[in-house]
Amino acid sequence: MKLIRRILCLLAALLALAGGYLMLPSNYYLRQTLMHLYPKIDQYPIFENRTVEALSPQPWEKAPAYGALSLEEEDLALFEQYETVAFVVIRNGQLLFESYWEGFSPQSLSNSFSMAKSIVSLAVGCAIDDGFIRSIDQPVSDFFDEFGAFDGETLTLRHLITMSAGMDFVEAYSSPFSPVTKLYYGNDLRALALGMKQIEKPGVYFNYQSCVTQLLAFILEKATGESLSRYVSRKLWTPLHAEENALWSLDKADGMEKAYCCFNTNARDFARFGQLILNKGYWDGVPLVAESYLREALEADTTLTDVRRKNMNRRYGFQFWSLTYDGLRISSMQGLQGQYVFAIPEENAVIVRLGRQLGKPDPNLQYYPADVALWLSAGLKLLRASENR
Repeated sequence: MKLIRRILCLLAALLALAGGYLMLPSNYYLRQTLMHLYPKIDQYPIFENRTVEALSPQPWEKAPAYGALSLEEEDLALFEQYETVAFVVIRNGQLLFESYWEGFSPQSLSNSFSMAKSIVSLAVGCAIDDGFIRSIDQPVSDFFDEFGAFDGETLTLRHLITMSAGMDFVEAYSSPFSPVTKLYYGNDLRALALGMKQIEKPGVYFNYQSCVTQLLAFILEKATGESLSRYVSRKLWTPLHAEENALWSLDKADGMEKAYCCFNTNARDFARFGQLILNKGYWDGVPLVAESYLREALEADTTLTDVRRKNMNRRYGFQFWSLTYDGLRISSMQGLQGQYVFAIPEENAVIVRLGRQLGKPDPNLQYYPADVALWLSAGLKLLRASENR
């Protein structure tokens, strides 16, 4: 992040000499980039937003040990080092532990960043259940004829949702001119999503591309006839009894949700997605997402080759991550700067961490960020401590 800040500051100084160049309409995203620099977890006020309504709020029941547990001092120091703002642990459907830093509270909104991709995946499952989408193997060309077959293979929703679409989108975060920067600070998501080109045979390589999720969101909007926020409110957010309305940032007024990121809510309500995983798609005994879809969504697609690791994909399913830690199988939602929702079925527990920093990829942790071990270790310690009370 320091490198990005230095690059952007230097660029700002250089472009200041260019006078009216920045005022060109095509440079809207660049003006926004120079004004706001790198993305932040509490940046939603700079964007237009659409409300994801919580029409049936219901607070978490508190566990018997709530209020009696604390983080260990050595863990707490690392939490602060990584600029953590929220840490929540749910067990057996009850709020076991929560702590907040830097002025954050149970109601404070944080950007999900790429955790939003998992929400889009759940919405795709809902749309299949509703009959708006025939199946995960429906051709993308049924919705947008810009995308057909490549090298004899028809592009399908499965390819989009497993990040194996073979598009030309470059997932680079270090340049203000990168496609990711244009996605985040730009005001025309449709042009970016529909302007992608197929350059590889789909269904071969796992290649993480945020704009592919954005294309999925346009498909959802077209299939359902509703905005993404409205559909998620109706099918997920309200039935999950979220306590607070969420905000989904848009590319412009009355525009499109930044679906690959930018779902803004609090740690308690983020935890509901983890609990939905533990419930196998059910809430209050009602199926919100088909169990069969969710089961496939949480499993890494091992038919794909990880284009960056040059080995079998063992980490990514339908916009969800999977890993093994301390012998436990864990499904997770993950976002830039260390936003996490971990669902741990063997413990019937959910761990949520929100903050401003994350660690470097750790080869001893399946190349997940090194801080993942910290949040899981600290959460498991709290779970163990609760058992002894």
